[in-house]
Amino acid sequence: RTAEIHAMATSFPDGFDSVIGSQGIKLSVGEKQRVSIARAILKDPLILIMDEATSALDSYSEALIQKALGRVLRNRTSFVVAHRLSTIHNADMIVVMQDGRVVATGTHAELMRDQAGLYRRLYEEMLGQVKGEQR
Repeated sequence: RTAEIHAMATSFPDGFDSVIGSQGIKLSVGEKQRVSIARAILKDPLILIMDEATSALDSYSEALIQKALGRVLRNRTSFVVAHRLSTIHNADMIVVMQDGRVVATGTHAELMRDQAGLYRRLYEEMLGQVKGEQR
């Protein structure tokens, strides 16, 4: 339930005992990512490194994964690499890089205060794209 896969798994003919993969049920990219998150939860690592956890997902899958990540990352040291700024919005510290160099650090609110900052510009561009998609 924490990884948002319980409803999906129980909908399969054999529930959690269903065969997944080439000889069984095919999973979407978002479903595979949620299964990976479930595996990480079961391992309960002290440090979690995630690379583009929400890349190439539809809005629904991204929302489910972000909901799961909110629970999974709590009280744990995590490094999250992301181009989608919505993935890191609630991070304790965001490190903004450009051309392999750190150009800014801070929380979302701190980085948004920098009127000319790269993070703010990227965030506003992302918002513009989202608003454009809603029309």
